[in-house]
Amino acid sequence: MPRRAHSVLPATQAALSALGSQIAIARREVGWTAAELAERLGVTPALVARIEKGSPAAAVGTVFEAAVVCGVPLFGVGPDQLASIADRQRDRLALLPARVRVRHQPVSDNF
Repeated sequence: MPRRAHSVLPATQAALSALGSQIAIARREVGWTAAELAERLGVTPALVARIEKGSPAAAVGTVFEAAVVCGVPLFGVGPDQLASIADRQRDRLALLPARVRVRHQPVSDNF
């Protein structure tokens, strides 16, 4: 069954393109071909090309893995600091309600 086309917001596409370009730059700076990066990631060279072009169809885990392997900092920090950021976000999430309920606004029919 073919996938349905899904449009992404302009800001999302810009972020994907920026991260893809950073991965392409870092890959070239370390002197790897797209095929070499694909082999390190366990994916096809075509997928590496899609990642570097900012395709929204690439799995986010694969994109992040490509960034880490190439040395691109995620969230503006090095790989050794990502675990502490994840811990802080989990702590923050624990303070919020587990569910978000729809708030029913009373209908004003006084006109």
